[in-house]
Order: sequence, then structure tokens, then C-alpha cells
Amino acid sequence: MNVAIISIFCYNGAMTNENPELSVNTGKTGAKLIEGPVGKTLVRLTIPMIIGIMGMVAFNLVDTFFVGQLGTIQLAAISFTFPVVFVIGSIALGLGVGASSVISRAIGEGDRNKVQRFTTDALALSLVIVVSFAVVGLLTIDPLFRLMGATPEILPYIKHYMTIWYPGVAFVIIPMVGNSAIRATGDTKTPSMIMLTAVVVNLVLDPLLIFGIGPFPRWGIRGAAVATVFARAATMALALWVLIKRDKMITFVPPRLKVGIESWKKILYIGLPAAGTNLIIPVSMGVITRLVSSYGPEAVAGLGVATRLEGFSLTVIMALSSVLAPFVGQNWGAKKIDRVRLAVRYSHRFALAWGGGMFIVFLLFARPVAGIFNENPVVISTIVSYVLMVSVTYGLLGVLMLSGSTFNALNKPMPSAVLSIVRMVILYIPLAYLGSYIWGLKGIFGAAAAANIAAGTAAYYWLKKTLHLAEGGTS
Repeated sequence: MNVAIISIFCYNGAMTNENPELSVNTGKTGAKLIEGPVGKTLVRLTIPMIIGIMGMVAFNLVDTFFVGQLGTIQLAAISFTFPVVFVIGSIALGLGVGASSVISRAIGEGDRNKVQRFTTDALALSLVIVVSFAVVGLLTIDPLFRLMGATPEILPYIKHYMTIWYPGVAFVIIPMVGNSAIRATGDTKTPSMIMLTAVVVNLVLDPLLIFGIGPFPRWGIRGAAVATVFARAATMALALWVLIKRDKMITFVPPRLKVGIESWKKILYIGLPAAGTNLIIPVSMGVITRLVSSYGPEAVAGLGVATRLEGFSLTVIMALSSVLAPFVGQNWGAKKIDRVRLAVRYSHRFALAWGGGMFIVFLLFARPVAGIFNENPVVISTIVSYVLMVSVTYGLLGVLMLSGSTFNALNKPMPSAVLSIVRMVILYIPLAYLGSYIWGLKGIFGAAAAANIAAGTAAYYWLKKTLHLAEGGTS
């Protein structure tokens, strides 16, 4: 990513309404979510996001499936990369949360100029930060993955994947932040279509490049990385086209320094805690992967598949969480607290019902689903043990996810950060080591379940109290 492209995202004029054409509340960035039935609005927004997020989870499952056909060692290698890939994605996701929060509230206030300002600055900031992390990542592949427990047998495959993935990281990050900005307007269909584009490209390229079908080279695990980079590049092009051409949410006029710094501060006020919160999960999963690696590469491979299945089963909750943020932001900006409270109530009830349903599904189908990815009995046993023990808590995990999204939209990032720290650092990791010592692998998975229950319950009551205290205003 060169200087010319970075300059696309540079700042322009003040955040005040100096240009009357930009300050008019019209077009696709109007406040769409402050009127109409709350339940129907959330359903209407969530359905397209379910399709898009399910597609992105399927994107990861496709990689896992095809790499799994290469062998258990290759499957273990890509499983080792998950926490690191999630770290970079978490940084971008956090910045996207910050951008969505400030953009949606600006839309609720009717200030189009702020919408453009925050969108442009969020993209510029995310690019600078994530590319910096990618450079560091390329320089630390060997020591980092050795620390995570990768053996000399697995490490070469990890290097094959990450030396391609890191240089393409900008293609992964820009669409994530860009889609957050688009969703803040109340448009969930476009981000879904953008995400589905990545799925289609990856689905086509994965088998061709991994197995060398037809004229394509057989690149093995390298092919999975190349397919990912090309698929993400397609989504970046689409996201930028929407933001620049269709919605006109990007601006190109150079800014005053003071205005640019102030804009970044507002984004980072939400974005830094959100990124930090998101980082806790993959970093903690790195620790858990290190712990699981002591049970062999088959256990690591099983954990990798199980966490991908977990992501797929929580697709609907993730979709609802992604639309709840702009809904809450716009209504909070318009001072419609009753609509916020009702949206949270509906969302929590749905999360509990969905989590119960997913537990029943895994209870019936966990073993045959696990067998699709790998035939090794240890891999299958690990997958089944994880999903059966942890899926019973998906309802409360959903409550936690939805509450964190709501806190960020309310411009209150600290509760979400605290809850994530409690769940992963204070509860999950210590309990996992204790459980491993006493019960082995099942003890680690039981620790995940216990952490979900405690953090989800705390999130419910904390958010309920916060909304009750907001009865008199939005301060």
C-alpha cells in the first residue's frame, strides 16, 4: 500500500458545517433508524447481515475444509495462525466499532459533514496502524509461533501461509472498517453483498490453488493464503467504490491539523478500548492454543475446527450485534432512549433462544459434522467435546456480545472492555490451566463454558443498570 493510496484517506476541512452542501441530511446517510417498529426494524437490518456474516464464516470454514484435506499437520498449522490473524482483524474491528459509533451518532444528529470526516479518518487510521502491525508480524513469525507451541514439523507450513497473508493484510482491513461505516448509515445489504463476494472468490480459488487443478500450480497451504488475499482485495475495491462514488462518504480535501487530531481522538475514544477488547480474545486464544498443543497436533487441529464451527453457529448473533450498534447510535443521538431500551430487550431474549437452539443442533449432529473436516479420531473427539460443552452457554455469550455492542454505541467503551477482560483473562485462562491439570482437554473446554456464563450474566445486569440510569438523559 503506497503513499498515493494512503493520501486518498487524508483529512479535509473542519468538522463544522463550512460546506452547506455537505451538512444537508440527505441521501443514503440520512437517519433511517429512529422511526418505525423496533422489532421489525432490527429483523429487517439483521437478515442481510446474517447472509453476509454467514458467508464470511463459511469463508473460514472453506479454508479449514480444503487445508484439512492436505493432512492433520497442515490443519494444525492453519489452526495455529487463527489467533494471530484474529489479532490483526480485531484491531480493524475495534476501529470499525469506533467509526460506526461516531458516524451513527452524527447521522442521528443530522450532520453529514461529520459523517464524511469520521469515515475518511477511520480508514486512514486503520491503514496506518494495521500495516505497522503487519511489518512487525513478518519479522516475528518464528519466535511467535514457537512461543505458541508450534513444533519444527508444523512451523514451515505456518511460514508458508503467513508470509503471504501479512503483505495482503491491508486488503483484509480496509473492507472491514469500510463496511462498518456503511452499516452505520442503516444499510446492511451492501456490506453483506461485499462480504459474499469474498466468499465466492475464495471458494473458487481455494481448490484450484491448493490442489493445483488444471493449469493452476499446486501450492498447498500457500494456495489458501493467496486465495484469501485475492478474495479480500475484491472486497476492498467494492467497499471503496461504495464509500467514494455511491455514498460520497470519503473526502479528499487536505485538513487543518487540529481538526484531524480531534477527529482521530473521537474515533479512538471508542476504537482503542474496542480494539483492546477484541484483542483480548485472540491473545487469550493464543494462550489456550499453547495449552492445547501439549496434547498434540491433533488436539490443536480439533480446536481450530471447533472454534470455526462456533463462529458459524453464532452467525445470527454476530449479525444482530453488528446492526444493533448503528440502531442504538442513531436513536441515542436522536435522544430516543425508549427505543434503545426496547431493542436491547428484544435482542437479549433472542440471543438466549438462539443459543438454546444451537445446543440442541450440536447435541444431535456434532459427530457427523466433525467427521467432514478430518478423519482422525482424536481430531473428531476434540471437536465434539468442545462444541457439546461450550454450546450450552451460547445464549449468555450472545448476551455478552450484544451488550458490548450496545455499550460502544452509547459512547461507553469501558464496560465492554472490562467484561472481556474478566471473561478471558480473569476467568477463562486461569480456569483452563486448572481444568487441564484436573480433567485434561475437557477441563479446558469447561473453563470456556464457565467464563461465558459468568461474563454474560454480568453484562446483562450492567447494561440494564446503565439504561435505567440514562432515564433522565443521554449524558
